[in-house]
Amino acid sequence: MQFGPALRAASGIAVLSIMDAVIKGMAAFYPIFQVAFLRFACGSLIVAGVVSVMRPGWPSRETVVANAIRSVIAVVTAVSFFYALGQLALAETLVLSFLSPMFIALFGLLMLKERVDARIIGAIVIGFAGTLIVVLGQTAEADAARSWTGVAAALTSAVTYALSLVLLRQRALRDKFLHIVVFQNVGPAVLVAPFAVFVWQPLDLAHMAWFMLMGLLGFMGHMLMVTAYAKAEAARLAPLEYTALIWAVLIGYGVFSEIPTWATLGGGLLIVGAAMLTSKR
Repeated sequence: MQFGPALRAASGIAVLSIMDAVIKGMAAFYPIFQVAFLRFACGSLIVAGVVSVMRPGWPSRETVVANAIRSVIAVVTAVSFFYALGQLALAETLVLSFLSPMFIALFGLLMLKERVDARIIGAIVIGFAGTLIVVLGQTAEADAARSWTGVAAALTSAVTYALSLVLLRQRALRDKFLHIVVFQNVGPAVLVAPFAVFVWQPLDLAHMAWFMLMGLLGFMGHMLMVTAYAKAEAARLAPLEYTALIWAVLIGYGVFSEIPTWATLGGGLLIVGAAMLTSKR
């Protein structure tokens, strides 16, 4: 794997981690379906502006059908993950979602016939060991107060996110990047809209800037991820997902005053090592 795709994937993960922090902030004010709809609706506005300038042309019927299926998976992933963000600490949510690299490697093997060598397996195992250290290092008080519905939502999002990324790899080899990103935003916005209307609460106009920021970050993050997965196998990029914990700890501490434990920091070192291992040629 070349360094370029790894750098783009890591950058995309960083950008999307910042978006997650904004979502967590807005989830304190609005129902999760409303937050999800506004995130994708604002992303659709950003994408519409880019499409009007770049004019990528009309997608094929196959592109429409395949990316519509991805849109459904994206909705399940987003809603479950956004719910988890509202129930759990940012770092804990990211940690629980770190089952996704294992499923990415599995789905890549089954669906794309990708080769999973010993180095990738080792990186995934090391990264997950770091994840276990973080989870098992939580205090008894924290465990007692933990939202188990939030935990279940985070784990659900891990599986569907992995499936979404493997399908992204599949479509990135065939479709134009902008077509993929258009469906990544417009499709979920349309699907979530009926649920958002049902739970809609009055919107503070001051918050619209944050939702537009969500849309911009989502567009940037997904463009980076699409271009990365078009150049490298899903299994080889999967362990880079662990770097999200670094951003979750930094943002959680700086923005939400969530103090990381020694277990989180120790597990994070293993996670960084896993990411570096998979990024080597």
